[in-house]
Amino acid sequence: MHQLPPFLLVFPFIILLLLIAIGPIFLSKFWHHHFQKVSVGLGAVVFLYYGLMMDSFSHSLETIAEYISFISLLTILFVASGGIYAFIDVESKPLTNILFLFLAAILTNLLGTTGASVLLIKPFMRINRYRLQPYHIVFFIFIVSNLGGLLTPIGDPPLFMGYLKGVPFEWTFIHLLPKWFLAISLILFVFFLVDRKNTKLDDVDTSSHYTNKILINGKRNFVWLAIGIISIFIDPNLIDGLPHIDMEGNKISYLREIIQLSSAFFCFKFSNKNAMESNEFSFEPIKEVAWLFIGIFLTMIPALQWLEHSAQNPLISNQITVGVAYWFSGIFSSVLDNAPTYLNVFAVVLSKFGFSIDNLNDVKLFLKSNNIEFLSALSTGAVFFGAMTYIGNGPNFMVKSIADKAGVKMPSFGEYIYKYSIPYLLPVLIVVWLVFYF
Repeated sequence: MHQLPPFLLVFPFIILLLLIAIGPIFLSKFWHHHFQKVSVGLGAVVFLYYGLMMDSFSHSLETIAEYISFISLLTILFVASGGIYAFIDVESKPLTNILFLFLAAILTNLLGTTGASVLLIKPFMRINRYRLQPYHIVFFIFIVSNLGGLLTPIGDPPLFMGYLKGVPFEWTFIHLLPKWFLAISLILFVFFLVDRKNTKLDDVDTSSHYTNKILINGKRNFVWLAIGIISIFIDPNLIDGLPHIDMEGNKISYLREIIQLSSAFFCFKFSNKNAMESNEFSFEPIKEVAWLFIGIFLTMIPALQWLEHSAQNPLISNQITVGVAYWFSGIFSSVLDNAPTYLNVFAVVLSKFGFSIDNLNDVKLFLKSNNIEFLSALSTGAVFFGAMTYIGNGPNFMVKSIADKAGVKMPSFGEYIYKYSIPYLLPVLIVVWLVFYF
């Protein structure tokens, strides 16, 4: 394990996460203009301390390599999805909406929560254009922007972080499918009960309004999507002989990232411009993610090390059960970003059993043990609870912004929680806990 830094070096991480949580709400003007400087500045404090005071630039460079892998995948998924415009003109019915959301939940695992949210929110709004209500958007956030992405590392950023740390690509599908199916089934049933009460359409003559056609522009972008997804498996830790950078025994990929970023560039260059204009495509969301996550990745280094160190204390480690891992990961994912929460809880769990999150072999050994339900619990908690607030997962605010611009009176931060998350989503999350992790 790397040398333990002073505890004060954890504070840049805490400060950054608090600002991410409260900045857009209470410090909106300052945060909008300066969040890039804050993120990079706090990350630089940790980077320079490790390099100059602890003589450990290698640790920070490994983390930057993981960040590049993380952001390059998000970029190709975001750009490719943003150039696909789907026009679905069918009658709005509860069963139609349920089918749409179920298929969207599946697709989320190929496009990621960000890509699927960008691609599908406007078609979903158009389907319900004659009776569109805030709850439609909220349940879309529940299902497409969060819960749906549990089955693959592509689906949600926390799971891709796990993949970068050594969790096999197929592990999530094999171990989390029952949790996904139960949660999606329950939340769709709740949505059905809510949606069938919306009788606004009864006052509208829609007999000649629907063509029952599905139109997709920008189909060539599916090729770029496929390239981005396939490139994930170009991993020197999985395939011998691939070019890589050897850093303290870990094989750092760069061929995969070159392919993904090059694909994003050519995808944007040759995308259907009409499709992108129809989607009101902008690089602002991915730029915001890129700026914030460079700070998160760097400031997280000392926090992860201190959590590992603390979890080695028997008084603490004995309190960490499968249920605690689910709720701990979930509660913090709902008020902080779920990707760093996942890594922090994973670090604690690994340390409980004498392993380190910074060692690929340790992660592999842990996955061969009888304790993998801990990883299942923290993965499910991180992904599912990201839907509890607007700040739990990046696409949540993105979808809210799109709906606001379309004239939907979206609930405020507090209203989202007490009107929708607590009465509709939390009972589903409790059932998942009782069935699988109690």
